[in-house]
Amino acid sequence: MSESAPRPVDRRLFAGFLRQHRGAAVAVAGWSLLEAVPALASGLLVAAALDRGFLAGRPAEGFLWIGLLGAAMVFRALMTRTLTPWLGRLVEPLRDELVTAVAAGAVHRAAAGARDTAGAGVARLTVQVETVRALVSALLRSARQLGVSLLMAFVGLAALSAPVAAVTLPPVLLTLLLCVPRLRVLARRQRRQLRAEEALTAAAGETFDGIRDVVACGARDRVADDLSARITDHRDAVRAVARTASANTLLVSLGSHLPLLVLLLAAPRLLDRGALSVGELLGATSYLISGVAPALRSLVAVLGSWGVQLATVLGRLSRSTARARRVPARTPGPDLPARRVPARRVPARRVPARAPGPDASARPPRSPDLSLVDVGYAYGPGAAPVIDGLSLDLPAGSHLTVVGPSGAGKSTLTTLLAGLAAPDDGRLTVGGVPVTEVDRAWLHREVTLIPQEAYVFTGTVRDNLRYLNPRARDADLLASAEAVGARALVDRLGGLDAPVGLDGPPLSSGERQLVALARAHVSPASVVLLDEACCHLDPAAEKRAERAFAARGTTLVVVAHRISSALRAPRVLVLDGERTAIGTHAQLLRESPLYADLVGHWVAAGTP
Repeated sequence: MSESAPRPVDRRLFAGFLRQHRGAAVAVAGWSLLEAVPALASGLLVAAALDRGFLAGRPAEGFLWIGLLGAAMVFRALMTRTLTPWLGRLVEPLRDELVTAVAAGAVHRAAAGARDTAGAGVARLTVQVETVRALVSALLRSARQLGVSLLMAFVGLAALSAPVAAVTLPPVLLTLLLCVPRLRVLARRQRRQLRAEEALTAAAGETFDGIRDVVACGARDRVADDLSARITDHRDAVRAVARTASANTLLVSLGSHLPLLVLLLAAPRLLDRGALSVGELLGATSYLISGVAPALRSLVAVLGSWGVQLATVLGRLSRSTARARRVPARTPGPDLPARRVPARRVPARRVPARAPGPDASARPPRSPDLSLVDVGYAYGPGAAPVIDGLSLDLPAGSHLTVVGPSGAGKSTLTTLLAGLAAPDDGRLTVGGVPVTEVDRAWLHREVTLIPQEAYVFTGTVRDNLRYLNPRARDADLLASAEAVGARALVDRLGGLDAPVGLDGPPLSSGERQLVALARAHVSPASVVLLDEACCHLDPAAEKRAERAFAARGTTLVVVAHRISSALRAPRVLVLDGERTAIGTHAQLLRESPLYADLVGHWVAAGTP
């Protein structure tokens, strides 16, 4: 299928949404027709005011018709006010459903072994979905109104004078026909711009995530050249879109004046033949000047910008969600360079499901002891392992800090320990029970994972803090907030009843982390996994939070943002493939060159 061809999946995605919300769609259509009453009646009322009023020597009747036109404008404002909430009932659910579809597509592609860069996924889930929401909202407000007004203006013009409609409609149709091919060109260039944007976002994200490794490997110039090339490609794509859009604007601007020019040329003959009165001529002119011409210019401009952008982004999103159901095997290709797979992984094997589901044989463990024996994990068949041959024991109540360079598998380890993924090789047990057989309700209650980007739910502070422990008392919530250093934040917000999230004041990244830490502290979890969950806090606040969890007797695993976390832990895991090591801080300084380098860089930077 060519890049410019329409894709059925685009239509199915949007048509399916409209079917689910047909009530709101019908209401929007009905109120839109009522909103366009002034566009329908304006020329007729102007003609009546002249022919039946002022030109007939009855000025009072003329003013009456003009008054009706004013009343129609007031009526339009009332209809617009009534229509606005119905527009929201279409826009907001569309955004929610797109977020769900994109997130589900990313999960299914990952489960099927597809390679999907985080940057591209983030671009789809944030920029592109929000772009669809904004464009649909704008089109429903503007293009809908302009299109209905244009249609009503021609209906009114035909009702006023069929000959005038017959001579002015062809130029409008000609303009629209000439614009269609230009819109297709614009759509192709919009798609190129979007691909360039995704590629730039993905490359920049990967570069900034691994900036330390880039500097360490001396690859700064090569990476800078690659980013510069992607920036140039994105710039050229944006300029191509701008050139095409400008040409379309010029074409429509010229075409929108043709109907009025044709009317002025035909007016003398129509007046002489009695096919048109003076009032009808001015009424027709009113339709063309205040209705047809501006509506045509604005409608084509809106469709040529917002409409093409919407079709492009929606097509991009629909293709990404469609791929979730038909992801091919991950073989080396232009987007996936061939990688050498260790010899012991060459034999084909069935990769287990990444998120073990409920099983009839599931059972609760005897204890929260965690044990890993020769565990390996890779993101998809054929991919190099992120974790390879890791053995580790974490008895209940133990405290471990995990350090290592970017991409070493630190976050992957917390995902495995939380039971959110199953190892490809080796054995991971919880209280002696394989993680794939552990009762899911037990895992959800006893194991809490706090990622780097903490989430605050829309609701009250109380709702957020007791999310993992609905039976917690207010005293317990405040005690946990005090323990992790969030009590001052709770007081500043206005106490436990204060609104947060969309209904409350904006919170910084560090404040959101404090809320998440307090939520985990008040939970009944016996295993807490902090995946750089304190990275936005200052060192003193991070120290206080970690000690609060250690004081509970909780099994605590900290993916360290600062090396000072390693100094507080009885054991430290240096995770980096063949250089993986575990021991105390003093042991690792002697036995692990990588750990010594990490500590040395930290001390040299003068960071506490």
